[in-house]
Amino acid sequence: MTAVKIVQVLGTSDESWEDAAREAVKEATKTIDDIHGIEITDQTADVIDGEIAQYKTTVRLAFPVHPHQKEEAAGLTTRVKKSASKVRR
Repeated sequence: MTAVKIVQVLGTSDESWEDAAREAVKEATKTIDDIHGIEITDQTADVIDGEIAQYKTTVRLAFPVHPHQKEEAAGLTTRVKKSASKVRR
């Protein structure tokens, strides 16, 4: 049995909602391994002077949870706690 994690990201584009979805996936692959599927959950746009200026697509990404991700997450938590303690000083 495989556990799957789902995260939501927002992609933007000056061209189209489809391009915004591609951008969301492209950027997510920089930090997430093995993305297996996506679901488009929302599409919006910024309008300036009656014209669409920027397309925005909200995407849910699905990827398997691997055992090493727990270890990486624990290391990230430790690094964040250390950084936060430095800021408070």
